[in-house]
Amino acid sequence: MEERLRRTMMFVPGNNSGMVKDAGVYGADSIMFDLEDSVSMDQKDAARILVYEALQTQDYGNAELVVRVNGIDSPFFRSDVFAMVKAGIQVIRLPKVESAQMMKDLVSTIEEAEKKFGIKVGTTHVMAAIESARGVMKCLEIAESSDRMIGLALSAEDYTTDMKTHRYPDGAELEFARNMILHAARAAGIAAFDTVFTNMNDIDGFMCETKHIHQLGFDGKSLVNPRQIDMVNSVFVPTKKEIENALDVEAAIEEAKTKGSGVISMNGQMVDRPVVLRAQRVMRLAKASHLINEEGEYIEE
Repeated sequence: MEERLRRTMMFVPGNNSGMVKDAGVYGADSIMFDLEDSVSMDQKDAARILVYEALQTQDYGNAELVVRVNGIDSPFFRSDVFAMVKAGIQVIRLPKVESAQMMKDLVSTIEEAEKKFGIKVGTTHVMAAIESARGVMKCLEIAESSDRMIGLALSAEDYTTDMKTHRYPDGAELEFARNMILHAARAAGIAAFDTVFTNMNDIDGFMCETKHIHQLGFDGKSLVNPRQIDMVNSVFVPTKKEIENALDVEAAIEEAKTKGSGVISMNGQMVDRPVVLRAQRVMRLAKASHLINEEGEYIEE
């Protein structure tokens, strides 16, 4: 599966033509067109057509393109999947996932659509939204349900309702779900996305939550407002020390290649795979934060 930054996944209501058209200008790592909760029942078909046409005509730059289709039991599910596969969407996000079988059913429908439209089977990736206690308890088998999986996402509003509670400022009610989803994602080698923070007037609360999920190890956060993108990115900026260490690791890798050695060493110590993977992620973050120049050198802020 392609390694890429997924710090921000911005929700875009599929029936809002202005937002659908302009979604690429804000700089989100991933854009998620929503055909589900943000679209009223009488607008479902119109939203699907709008997103389909936009995917054919709009330039969204390097952003990863995701669509949240309607639920697997919805009468709109099959039409959503076929239209989005035909349009060339990169990832389909299934809401309210509670079992591996639900993801397998999604993949089966995608494969049917790929074959119908002459698209290479396996092209379209998938992700699962975890929104209930059952989904949380099943998240590892969900994460491992398909080699098309790119990530798990927590949806807190439905989850807290299912748990007979609500959102609190300290986020204690989400801690178990966050850790279950994060560990399942890491065990399966896929990404983990935190839930949205809807109160745009509470900047301090948003920043506190973002720092917390970054500390836990989440890849990124789902967003509902473009103003949140730069705030999230600022939390994921690596430190000077992290960047310099990553550059040293890269230099050690190049030296090993030059010598034809399968052993990477730095300062007299062997560099193992986890250190290499961590350094590679730091470098991706540093480049995205414009802290590395074209020659691969650290740029002093």
